[in-house]
Amino acid sequence: MGRVSNPMKRKGTMNRNGQIVLAAFLCLLFNSGMAAEPAQGYPARPIRIIVPQIPGGTADTVARTMAPGLSAALGQQLVIDNRGGAGGIIGTELAARALPDGYTISLNGAGPMTVLPNFQKQVPYDPIKDFAPVSLITISPFALVVHPSVPVKTVKELIALAKAEPARLNYASAGSGSVVYLGMELLKSMTGITILHVPYKGSAQGLTDVLAGHVAMMLFAVAPALQHVAADRLRLLAITSAKRSPQRPDIPTISESGLPGYDVTTWTGLFVPPKTPAPVMAKLRDALSKTLRTPETRQQLEAQGVDIVGGSPEEFAAFLKLELERHAKIIKAAGDRR
Repeated sequence: MGRVSNPMKRKGTMNRNGQIVLAAFLCLLFNSGMAAEPAQGYPARPIRIIVPQIPGGTADTVARTMAPGLSAALGQQLVIDNRGGAGGIIGTELAARALPDGYTISLNGAGPMTVLPNFQKQVPYDPIKDFAPVSLITISPFALVVHPSVPVKTVKELIALAKAEPARLNYASAGSGSVVYLGMELLKSMTGITILHVPYKGSAQGLTDVLAGHVAMMLFAVAPALQHVAADRLRLLAITSAKRSPQRPDIPTISESGLPGYDVTTWTGLFVPPKTPAPVMAKLRDALSKTLRTPETRQQLEAQGVDIVGGSPEEFAAFLKLELERHAKIIKAAGDRR
């Protein structure tokens, strides 16, 4: 005989199932409200800015210049967390794994975000999928400087010396895959010269050894490099952008010094982890935009030799994709990928 079901028992089961669904719905509604509340009251505590380099580099200098204005605009303290090493991979991976609550953000640049992903076959993060761009901040060239003991005064003389005495000269960088490294390797590939690479944990450490005469040359941020040039501790040969800097039109470019097409710049921008609430991102972008309009902040950034950019998350996302493509072409031209 077939089994006959009990209508009362089935009704009770349906009631229990309905209660479970209702409870789940109320829980979801409650949790959604709880998730929205922190975004509405954001920020309610200090914010950490991860900078994936040691103190003294371009991103670190920009972060420290921006921090007071951002702090005032957001009403909370900003704590800079320098995580240098591995060309920026260590700090960038840490930022990629942060909670998407707006309390851990990152100020990053070209090396970790658009050079290393092209330079190395595998990096422990995806610059597009693992980050949400908030805004581009600055774009800037480098200064090509040599120790005064190096007997050259121009890029042409440097190339001639390197060709006459292969492997005599060396250069410092923030590590293989950094923009400084990329710029020097591009110089080598375009001229056929041999200059040995001496990697450091950060550009500031490399500059210390160039100043001491232990290393012959390097690419470094323009403004601090010029301070050492003025004190006769370094000799400036050229800057790396395609065109002369509006702030220092007296400095020649590498491109016009016999290497047409040479163009290497770096940039800085603000990022948050993906899935960060839109209201949090909006507050961060508004605070950044307000800070960049502050005369004091603009003056300090321009004194560092950088161009202030700003912009929307959409514009920054498009810029990132273009930079990834541009650096892929430069790395291919330099013939170096690992």
